[in-house]
Amino acid sequence: MSEARSEPMKTNRDQAMAHWSAKHSRTTKPLLVAASLAVAILSGCAGPRDQLTTGGIPDDYRERHPIVVTEAEQTVDIPVASSDRRLTIAQRELIRGFAQNYVSRASGPVYILSPQGSANAGAAHALRGQVRAELASRGIASSRIINTSYAATGVLDAAPIRLSFTGTTAVTTQCGQWPKDISADFSNQNYYNFGCASQNNLAAQVANPEDFVAPRGMTPIDAERRNEAITEYRTTTSTIEDVDSGQTGF
Repeated sequence: MSEARSEPMKTNRDQAMAHWSAKHSRTTKPLLVAASLAVAILSGCAGPRDQLTTGGIPDDYRERHPIVVTEAEQTVDIPVASSDRRLTIAQRELIRGFAQNYVSRASGPVYILSPQGSANAGAAHALRGQVRAELASRGIASSRIINTSYAATGVLDAAPIRLSFTGTTAVTTQCGQWPKDISADFSNQNYYNFGCASQNNLAAQVANPEDFVAPRGMTPIDAERRNEAITEYRTTTSTIEDVDSGQTGF
């Protein structure tokens, strides 16, 4: 009797379990599909869209065209006409600027190069002594001034008197170089020559090339001017409204 009752109960239990499994399978299958699609979409967003990382490309023109402080020859050409017998005001100004540059950058010899074989060779030779005297009057010791000559390129050329010394100067790479065809470059970078002119201009404009190496020492403060500014700040009672209305203590 008990076995006869247990058989229907077992059958009903198996049918209930099968019904629950089928219902659960129908419910979870769409959820699994949706979860798989979400994972695929998220993995597609997280993956790289291209093989180029733009932020990692070195694109600084200061690295391509660095300013370097080194020794270099500094020259100034003084134009001389065949009829010149004394230095003009313009020529003296050229010599003055050259002497200032020498005093701030060098302490070695200064060369006065006179042309040979040119139409104005005689006039240049006559002015050489005046150039030497002008340099000496600008603070350059006569023992450091050396007279020499150079061969002019042509007989009819008006070759200048050339002043020269070797001193520290700021230089950078030569501009006008195009190592790649920019019309076929799609790397989203600046072209190689970009920034070269700015770097050359900066190197040429700096009065003291050693400023690129380290800053100069600070000058002492003006104590008198500082006290005046502090006193004026403490004694002035003007407000913004007074400034707008024109009633100020300044």
